[in-house]
Amino acid sequence: MHNQKFISKLNVLLHISMFIMVAGFFTWSENVMVTRGLKVVGRLGVTFYVWHIYKMLLNSGLPSSFKWRNALSPLLYAAYLLLGLISIMWSTNPGYSGLQWLMDVECLLFAYYFMRSILLIEEHYPGSKIRFYNIMGNVTFILILIFLIGAVANPDDFFRLVEGGEDSRLGGYIMNPNELGMLCGLGVSCLIFDLYRQPKKWWTIFKISCIVVALVLTKSRSSLIGLLLVVFFHIRRSSNLKLKLLVYLSVAMAVPLAVEKLVMRKGGIDDILSMTGRMPFWKALITEGLPREPLLGFGFMRIDYNEVFESVHSYTAHMTHNTFIQVLMNLGFIGFGLVLFQMFFTIRGFAKESTEKKLMLFGILIPVLINSFTEFGIFGESNYGILFYQLLIFSISFGKVKELSKSEKLRTHIHSNTFRRKQNFHGDKKLQLNH
Repeated sequence: MHNQKFISKLNVLLHISMFIMVAGFFTWSENVMVTRGLKVVGRLGVTFYVWHIYKMLLNSGLPSSFKWRNALSPLLYAAYLLLGLISIMWSTNPGYSGLQWLMDVECLLFAYYFMRSILLIEEHYPGSKIRFYNIMGNVTFILILIFLIGAVANPDDFFRLVEGGEDSRLGGYIMNPNELGMLCGLGVSCLIFDLYRQPKKWWTIFKISCIVVALVLTKSRSSLIGLLLVVFFHIRRSSNLKLKLLVYLSVAMAVPLAVEKLVMRKGGIDDILSMTGRMPFWKALITEGLPREPLLGFGFMRIDYNEVFESVHSYTAHMTHNTFIQVLMNLGFIGFGLVLFQMFFTIRGFAKESTEKKLMLFGILIPVLINSFTEFGIFGESNYGILFYQLLIFSISFGKVKELSKSEKLRTHIHSNTFRRKQNFHGDKKLQLNH
């Protein structure tokens, strides 16, 4: 009984922690100082609190030891951050580079303690309902529900006018519509696993439906492609022929609408082939900017000596809208090679997992990775795509310890007895109050 209450409490705390962390990337206020305060205080506070949750688990008697698995994935990611830290020395704006680096490290700490907590629970409380994908899916649904309600109650703030005011996209200036679309794809991918696990599926279907509606309203083409890929991965796994035919038929019927609303927007095919005008910009970055600092780049999250990159052949911008070109510009070919090897060992780690976990990991990676080709991405300026990627890294990095040392056994025994006494004391106190 005590274990059930403890696990239920942990489930709520983990949901709240993830919600505050992800919500901290949104711009909820037009006031710059308010927004910065929410981001700094909220994210730092919740990182400290998820460490507190981890300590709660240890104090309940669970061991802290673990073995590293797929160690090259977190090791190379740490090397990437170390190179980023060193690059501050040659950045022409060390304050900005340092701030971006600190935000990435803060996310990394959150991801470490969050995934350590999740994996401890899964290992020592196998019957609990706490699952990483369930938490991510529920948090996404709550955030998307806020946007859907806002779209009806306050469309001026929750929609962004585009194409000269001829069209509007869900997200407003609270969140980039493409980034919001990526979150939708990730949320659906996670909630699909609840369809496998939960006996009552209608509530999960409702949540998925709301998120899909929001994705369509963001009009994010890359996110739609990511969602379709994730759905097809799941459908291929199913042995239900009728379900497969139903999904294929639904997709076929939706294609004309998707082409009209998402593909054939202003600019048509030319707009898509030029990656919404980004191709000339990327070409200018690689041919004009990169040769100036080819090996080590311009410094962490910097793409030029100046605040923005300027070229006579493209538009002006302060970021690349492609996470891989971003790395190439700010850390050069050395950083770019480091990132490629890091991704290789991460994906190789995914492939070693069980079928269900492998599907979950790739289901989260696909929308995040597709978004990385046209937006901030997993190695770009601070955004929640970085957080999601770090969570994936740590989800394959921790292994079980077969046998504890004598000191660990003693400490675990002491903590376990202390925790039980505290639980019994609170239980007896409640009984006395009831009598």
